[in-house]
Amino acid sequence: MTDYDVIVVGGGPAGSMAAEAAAKQGAKTILLEKDRDIGYPVRCGEGVGATGLRKFIEPDPGWIATTISKVRMRSPDNTQVNFGMDDAGYVLHRRLFDYALANRASQAGAEIQTRAYVDGLILEDEYVRGVKYQYMGETRKLTANIVIAADGVESRVGRMAGLRTASKLKDMDSGYQATVGNIDVDQEMIDFYVGDNWAPGGYLWIFPKGDGMANIGLGINGIYGKDHNPHDMIHAFLRQYFPTASVLTSVCGGIPLGKTLKKITAKGIMLTGDAAHMVNPVTGGGIITGMEGGQIAGDVAGQCIQAGDYSEQAMKAYPERWHKAEGKNHEALYRIAQGIAEITDDQLNKIAHRLVKTPSENLSLLKIFTAVAREKPKMLLDVTRAFAGF
Repeated sequence: MTDYDVIVVGGGPAGSMAAEAAAKQGAKTILLEKDRDIGYPVRCGEGVGATGLRKFIEPDPGWIATTISKVRMRSPDNTQVNFGMDDAGYVLHRRLFDYALANRASQAGAEIQTRAYVDGLILEDEYVRGVKYQYMGETRKLTANIVIAADGVESRVGRMAGLRTASKLKDMDSGYQATVGNIDVDQEMIDFYVGDNWAPGGYLWIFPKGDGMANIGLGINGIYGKDHNPHDMIHAFLRQYFPTASVLTSVCGGIPLGKTLKKITAKGIMLTGDAAHMVNPVTGGGIITGMEGGQIAGDVAGQCIQAGDYSEQAMKAYPERWHKAEGKNHEALYRIAQGIAEITDDQLNKIAHRLVKTPSENLSLLKIFTAVAREKPKMLLDVTRAFAGF
């Protein structure tokens, strides 16, 4: 007998979706979160697309900070390209949003325990059979037939199981974000700044959060990290463009922008969300893809429990379903990201100078990426594939 059928490690969107899906299959499920609260700290720009979100949950006005209808992209020389969005976007209150997802998992029958820091695995005959964790200064153990690791980009659990979770330097951004108050920004518009002067190998963003607040952050590609400090760059940006801003909170961390890990299952364990590198390689957004991966992982885990088969062969339905749902699109986006990384600041400025001549109502994200692909024609097919997927 085991304590649980499924143990989920990590209480972010991917973990909560996995716990809910497994519990709905009748699996006795527990979710372990290392922090004191679900959804804290917020390590995210908090932006999502409305259509993607509605695939999994109907948006609640209580956890939506702002609704986004406009986008502004700024080139290295600060040329501004504005366009509207066919589909609305949201900037979330992630803490409330994550609470809502965890509550759904709880209502489906999953148990949830916070302050549970997983620091070891129970292994039997090379199978993962449970976890060891610290709770309020006490060492505890729980056994299970399947462990789902949704513990973020560092994925200690995946590494402890022998899975290779490391990213290449070029596939990892170093990110820093400040949530600031006392600023005047358009609450329906998100801003992106591209170019080496703003964020080498990445981009800088402004996501409004209502009531004179916004998330302002940037990601710098790992190959530039030695010579550039995201913290210093954001604070220099704030001093120059928002001198009256007050920093309410700040957070830093790694953003995995590579392909999904080649191996996301082993004997008795699955990786999902950021732990499996399911983040959009172009935008760095991981909420929707994490929810997708988590739901699939939990569903497959529940089916394995029903069948009484916890082998890696039985769990291969998980990577197969992920690849069918998002994998091909994810790989196309990765190739697009690699192509964008080769475009120089001069080329970005030329693209912006061409686009700014087009009325904003005639522009779209597809046209923006098509214009970029003119500089790197090999990207064009992937751009077409990716947007067909969207």
